[in-house]
Amino acid sequence: MDGQYDHYIAVDWSESNMAIARMTPKRPDVKLIDVPSDIGELKRYLRSLVGRKILTIEETTTAQWLYTELIEEVDRLLVCDPHRNRLLSDGPKTDPIDAGKLVQLLRAGLLKEVYHGQGAFVELRRLVSGYDDVVRAGVRLQNQREALLRACGRSGGGEEKLGAWEAFVLEGLERRIRDYEEDKAEYEKKFAEAARKHPEIRHQMKIPGIGPINSVKVVARVINADRFPDKGHYWSYCGLIKHDKMSGGRRYGKRAPRFSRVMKNVYKTAALGAIKGNNEMREYYDYLMREKNVPEDNAQHAVARRIAQVSLGVLRSEKAYRPMEAKKLKERKQPGPQGR
Repeated sequence: MDGQYDHYIAVDWSESNMAIARMTPKRPDVKLIDVPSDIGELKRYLRSLVGRKILTIEETTTAQWLYTELIEEVDRLLVCDPHRNRLLSDGPKTDPIDAGKLVQLLRAGLLKEVYHGQGAFVELRRLVSGYDDVVRAGVRLQNQREALLRACGRSGGGEEKLGAWEAFVLEGLERRIRDYEEDKAEYEKKFAEAARKHPEIRHQMKIPGIGPINSVKVVARVINADRFPDKGHYWSYCGLIKHDKMSGGRRYGKRAPRFSRVMKNVYKTAALGAIKGNNEMREYYDYLMREKNVPEDNAQHAVARRIAQVSLGVLRSEKAYRPMEAKKLKERKQPGPQGR
């Protein structure tokens, strides 16, 4: 990365202040600025720098907003993964110190980029995030109600009556559960609107096991399929494969990558749904179980990978999945499980 840019800039942004660190290829020292947070002032500072500029910020709750505001002010904006920046945890920790270390990592090319983009699909991420929050809260309320009924002997059809305090708590839980069900229904209407608006979502819905809600989750998370060079990178992103651990020519097992739990859940649940139906994914599952004697859990996992592979291909092609065409293509090739 050295020599490509005239200015290497890192910003540590918080609600009250912004720490700006800058380096140039000709001078190894870091210039630091620590001032109150002001997006307008930050833009003016960036515009005052002459030459090619690369800017980095860490992935936080404000990262997408900063990305949208600053993308036009620099030649490249890199949102980096804070879990990989171990240098920042060493020694004293202040915003200017963190910004200074961050710009050194940027200059050395040691930052791992976190994908950010613009457009309608980015907005869908917020819709999906809100829906997941609502569902988690609703499941917690339902579990609390069930626990209360069990404690009072009512869950299994017992005749014991609730006391006044238990009845009060139960009434409150049921009221909030009704609110949850109404909120969930409103989110599902928004998902249906998104499917009508975006053909990419409708294309995903044609893949076995992937329903309307999960289709929105896939499109909102991936946004741009071209950022994955091949299916292996996509499987890693979705938590469907593990990486080998090797040293000195010896293998020390495998370890899971950092992955999107949302995407793993999408394809795992899609596999469970697909193998209950009559479709090509069920045929693939039966083939693994009967002809290859693959254990059930491994066969389900292989189906999840196959669905993820198809899902990525549909996103790339921008065309709906046609199972008959896929089956004909498969018959031309040597039969056998793929991606295991």
